[in-house]
Amino acid sequence: MRIEDFGLLSDQRGSALVRRDGSIDWLCMPRFDSGAVFARLLGTAEHGFWQIAPASLMEGAEVPASHRRYAGNSLILQTRWATATGTAVVSDFMVPGGGAPRLVRSVTGLAGRVTMRSLLRARPDYGHTVSRITGFDGRHAIDLPGEHGAARLWLDADVPVHLNGADLVADFTVTEGETLAFVLAWQEGVGSPPSAPVGNVLLKFTLDFWEDWAVRCAYTGPDRGSVVRSLLTLGALVYAPTGAIVAAPTTSLPEEIGGVRNWDYRYAWLRDGALAIGALASFGYLREAHAWVSWMVQAGSTASGRRQIMYGVGGETKLPERELPWLPGYEGSAPVRVGNGAASQLQVDVYGELAQVLYEVALADPSWVRRIGAVVVALAAELEEVWDQPDAGIWEVRGPRRHFTHSKIMAWTAVDRAVLLIEAGHADGPLERWRALRAAIHAEVCEKGYDAERNTFTQSYGSPELDASLLHAMLSGFLPADDKRVIGTVEAVQRDLATDDGFVLRYRTTGNTVGPDGFPGDEGRFLICTGWLAECLALIGRPVEADAVLDSLLAVRNGLGLLAEEYDPGVGRQLGNFPQAFSHIAHLNATTRIRAATTGDAAAPGPTGAES
Repeated sequence: MRIEDFGLLSDQRGSALVRRDGSIDWLCMPRFDSGAVFARLLGTAEHGFWQIAPASLMEGAEVPASHRRYAGNSLILQTRWATATGTAVVSDFMVPGGGAPRLVRSVTGLAGRVTMRSLLRARPDYGHTVSRITGFDGRHAIDLPGEHGAARLWLDADVPVHLNGADLVADFTVTEGETLAFVLAWQEGVGSPPSAPVGNVLLKFTLDFWEDWAVRCAYTGPDRGSVVRSLLTLGALVYAPTGAIVAAPTTSLPEEIGGVRNWDYRYAWLRDGALAIGALASFGYLREAHAWVSWMVQAGSTASGRRQIMYGVGGETKLPERELPWLPGYEGSAPVRVGNGAASQLQVDVYGELAQVLYEVALADPSWVRRIGAVVVALAAELEEVWDQPDAGIWEVRGPRRHFTHSKIMAWTAVDRAVLLIEAGHADGPLERWRALRAAIHAEVCEKGYDAERNTFTQSYGSPELDASLLHAMLSGFLPADDKRVIGTVEAVQRDLATDDGFVLRYRTTGNTVGPDGFPGDEGRFLICTGWLAECLALIGRPVEADAVLDSLLAVRNGLGLLAEEYDPGVGRQLGNFPQAFSHIAHLNATTRIRAATTGDAAAPGPTGAES
């Protein structure tokens, strides 16, 4: 199945992906970065899955009609099956809140009688382990390897379940008005099982949790439903125990089918988290913003020297990257990687993204302004030591480090926000020194990162190449929106990197040869770049054109409103890890910017920049 044929489940601790045919092909419990118990997403059926569907579908005798949706404003995924004998709906969800992590699958008869089958094949450690399964008074315990210490998965069901080899199987019939539930719970230790669940209570609790979360959305403009769905998707990527936010709930979904650009995104990037909480805060979710800021400060306090650019959701600093050779990869896209070696990179731009979003949160919530002021000053002090070094940039290149223009502009942004907070009396710091540093960075960027002949900033100092990250840089306030260099850069990126299908490339790749980013191969259209173009067009006074670009982005959502990292218009499919926070952030921020340009309301707060 295609990447977009999946739906997302989350309890704000771990996650699952459910295929259109009712098969859960990816499950990480109790954390987003736990070893997957079902890994068919990156392998074969032998690497684990759990399918509940009409028995006729699983036997290949009949393909019943199906329809799926999320129940209201929730993460309860409902798949409705219509067969020759009746109709039933399967409701899949993970239960948020405290207690044992639980994945629930309930089957409700709507009309007639439907014969169903449940086939659960647990293969922990990303499909590498066949677990021992033990029965206890109608419950089944699945032993897990010791990643989080001794643990088990416990399966409870309202119908008889039998062991068939290493699979757990149930054949049953559901009639009109009847509900039968299966609950898979993670429990630390191998002693007593978790308390027996009550499926309808868990369903109501989960529905109320997400409906209450969604109603906090402060947006009242057009297309509110799709805005709420993107906010819910970001909410699903929050790791509630700490407030961290993962970039995506998957690893190694490819940027090119059959290619090697396959990365693990189940970690908490400071950049991605900052942009996510900036979007959430702008729509009223300050509680999540506060939790993330507290997590970010705590994670950074454990560092000796400069902070990392990403952490584990619990603040872990060691994220060693390794390959899983027993998994062939999604549609043969190998290697499959877990961990992420980019954690040790220098990425200067991160300081700017953090400072910019923290500044906006401080303006939105004055009660936090002093605390945030101290954090921004600490970021500027750390940046002062590294801003002039070449780095790996926002795209985490694994080729030679360079002086990326985007990184330098974001360095200016970090110093600028620190200066503004000090000037306003919200923080203490070396004001005159940082004013001078701000001016020095600005002057250097305008001298070394700008091509006067073409009237555009360039990807890196001395390079003629363009990069979509320059669009993001133009949104920082580095220069006024009506400056010819801003307009020229937006138009140059649009001319050189925008495609006929309405999307934007990150930068030009080099096919089979190894490119400047350190890897061969191409990739799809990186969707946040399309969102940045929409924002920039609105910024420079072209909201109608911006709206058309945003429409291109929204047109490639799947039927559940979810977006992966990239899109390949050539074959009409999504690519990369799924769903991707960046892509939903692009939707939310572009919506805000376009509405501000159209209605005349104030856009996201920020300084106007200085001429140089």
